[in-house]
Amino acid sequence: MNDALAHFAPVTLELNGVRLEPLGPQHAAGLLAAASDGQLWKLRITSVPEPDQVDAYIATALEMRPGRYAFAVIDSVSEEVIGTTSYHDIVPALDRVEIGYTWYARSRQRSYVNTSCKLMLLTHAFETLGCAVVGFRTDNFNHASQAAIARLGAKKDGVLRHHALRRDGTVRDTVVYSIVRGEWPEIQAHLRYKLNRD
Repeated sequence: MNDALAHFAPVTLELNGVRLEPLGPQHAAGLLAAASDGQLWKLRITSVPEPDQVDAYIATALEMRPGRYAFAVIDSVSEEVIGTTSYHDIVPALDRVEIGYTWYARSRQRSYVNTSCKLMLLTHAFETLGCAVVGFRTDNFNHASQAAIARLGAKKDGVLRHHALRRDGTVRDTVVYSIVRGEWPEIQAHLRYKLNRD
C-alpha cells in the first residue's frame, strides 16, 4: 500500500501566480463569486453549485475525505478565489488518484490557470505521493473538458456507458483518461513549455 496516499494530508501548492489551498468554509464567498462569473451552475454538464448551495458544496467536499481532497484555486496576486479542483477516487493499494471536480470562473477559462493547476497536481501526485497513474473523467458532452484533458497529454482509456447522473436528472456517459508514471517526464516538459509560451 502507498503510505503517502493512504495518509494524504492537505497541502498548499503554488506556481505561476496560482495557489491551491485546502477548500474550506472560508472560501464560500469567493467560490460564489467565481461561479457567478458566467453563471456556471446553468451548465448541465458540470457540478458547479448554485448560489444557495455553495456552503453545502464545500461541506460535501469535506465529508468525502479521505476519498477526495478539494482545493480552492486562488489568484496569488489578487487573492481572489477563481475556482476549485480536487484529488478524488484515491486508491492507495493501486497507487492511483484522479483529478477532477474542476471548474474555473468563466473569465479564467482557457488561460494559464488550468495548465498551472494541472502541473502542480500532477507533479505532487507523481513526485511526492508516488502515484503510478493519475486519472481524469468527464461528461461525454463536455467537449471543452475532453479537449483540455487531451491537451495535457492524457490518453483516452474509454467510455463508461450510462454511468452517472447529471444535475438535470439525465444519465451521462463518462469519458475516462489517464497518465501513467512512465509518461510523466515528457508530459511535465510539455506543460512547462506551454506555460513558458503563455
